[in-house]
Amino acid sequence: MSSQKRILVTGAGGFIGHHLVKRLKKEGHWVRGVDIKCPEYEASAGDQFEVLDLRKAEACLLATRGGIDEVYNLAADMGGIGYITSNHADISRNNILINAQMLEAARQNGVKRFLFSSSACVYAQGKQKNPEVTPLREEDAFPADPEPGYGWEKLFAEELCRYYYKDFGFETRIVRFHNVYGPLGTYDGGKEKAPAAISRKVALSEDGGDIEVWGDGEQTRSFMYIDDCVEGLIRIMASDCRDALNLGTDELVTINGLVDIISKIADKRLVKRHNLTGPQGVRGRNSDNSMLRRVLGWEPKILLEQGLTITYKWIESEVQRSPKYAAQMNRVLTPAR
Repeated sequence: MSSQKRILVTGAGGFIGHHLVKRLKKEGHWVRGVDIKCPEYEASAGDQFEVLDLRKAEACLLATRGGIDEVYNLAADMGGIGYITSNHADISRNNILINAQMLEAARQNGVKRFLFSSSACVYAQGKQKNPEVTPLREEDAFPADPEPGYGWEKLFAEELCRYYYKDFGFETRIVRFHNVYGPLGTYDGGKEKAPAAISRKVALSEDGGDIEVWGDGEQTRSFMYIDDCVEGLIRIMASDCRDALNLGTDELVTINGLVDIISKIADKRLVKRHNLTGPQGVRGRNSDNSMLRRVLGWEPKILLEQGLTITYKWIESEVQRSPKYAAQMNRVLTPAR
């Protein structure tokens, strides 16, 4: 088909990248997926999937070979709040290497357009001190005071994208993710995000039992379902906007509220046990979608409870099948006598 493109998705062994590859294939494109690991839960839908370490320049040149039209650069060393607050040096080093070398390899190999996946962690911490946070606009990243490690390296890579357009005319797009969740994502091991971690904990809890919550649970966030994320990525790539764009919902919820929603979906009554020493991140974060609506005429639309219902049921089924959790699930699923 004449509209078919040759597209590279890095990070295609991860959550967002895996879903993006499936969507691009459904639209009829030729897709190469690259990651340091294979997808965990199902095989990649891509035409090619290559295991490469993109911290190495030669691997980036190999990934972008062969007349690639567009690169979605989603590869990153990242995880939930516990992981990113405990591994500043590793995360910063790994991601700086990936992003700088992927940009240069894409330019050298004649890629037409490059999308960089940034994060809401770039926003100034001083503007996120209250749970009733004012939704963050793109300009709120400056004066710079991002989260240590992960936030700083993302903000630097955004600037690098701008330099590549200014100096070389290389077309780049920048998206700032706000907490993406959904099925086929990591739900244990330390790199999972809050919706997945809470879903796992709820699935493993008995009705009437308790559940650990990091902090007092009054910290707030907005969460975006994976289908909205993929739709937004494709629209941003096709847009004429070279500035960073928020990609998230503006449906603000406390972590306590998130626990309540998932407990309701699971039809369980649980007592929250707050661990005040657990990592919490900023006090409040929400997405201002004004610029996204203006540029795309679109914004994420899937409501939190709708997306969490799908996500919880998938995680519950995974936990039930896992030998790692067999004993706990047997206790939860066996009625008391």
